[in-house]
Amino acid sequence: MKQENSVIHAENLSVCFHMTYDKILSVKEYVVQMLQKKVKYEDFWALQDINFDICHGEVVGIVGKNGAGKSTLLKVISGILKPTTGNVFVNGNVVPMLELGSGFDFELNGRENIFLNGAVLGYSEEFLKRKFDEIVSFSELGKFIDVPLRNYSSGMVARLAFSIASVVEPDILIVDEILSVGDAEFQIKSGKRMQELMSGGTTVLLVSHSVDQIRELCDRAIWLEHGTLKMIGNVNEVCDHYCNP
Repeated sequence: MKQENSVIHAENLSVCFHMTYDKILSVKEYVVQMLQKKVKYEDFWALQDINFDICHGEVVGIVGKNGAGKSTLLKVISGILKPTTGNVFVNGNVVPMLELGSGFDFELNGRENIFLNGAVLGYSEEFLKRKFDEIVSFSELGKFIDVPLRNYSSGMVARLAFSIASVVEPDILIVDEILSVGDAEFQIKSGKRMQELMSGGTTVLLVSHSVDQIRELCDRAIWLEHGTLKMIGNVNEVCDHYCNP
């Protein structure tokens, strides 16, 4: 049953991918075999029967090993993927910071990508013009803002992505590992910015392989294992069980 002040409600949420393990060397070969019904698929359940509520202003960490379903869950909540069965209900505007560089054109420079990526996130051109100097200042890119992204390091791309996404106070902010990219100084800076968003009432979902970061930033935690919800609750209790199963 959905909680009264819930902003994210997952109900019997499951996601299935149809995987093929046949060695197909070309698109033509795949189409031929598919038409001849020779392609064999196996179902891979990335998420199975997930149920939880996240309330307004909560900061919830998601822990689990690689392949546990963490990124899939964030993509469903962000509206990028649709559930195979079940539902997820989201109340508020969502700003996702998922794959590093998604929504960027690496042939364009940083200045141009601010407007491109900002548009993808739903920001107006007028708003981005007003916030442009703030974005550049926070990213610490300086003169590199006019350099094509293909010449950026992964840390520089992460700084630009975070600076664009966090320039407003969204209702729901979804962060997948991006805080762990870049130099230590910027990680501290982005962590402080996250604290500002949290104190302003933004609901945050954070995926990180750093359990210490989850403990520091989050109120509660979700532990996913093989696509199932292993545990949800107080962040320290969940992290203790996750680290010492």
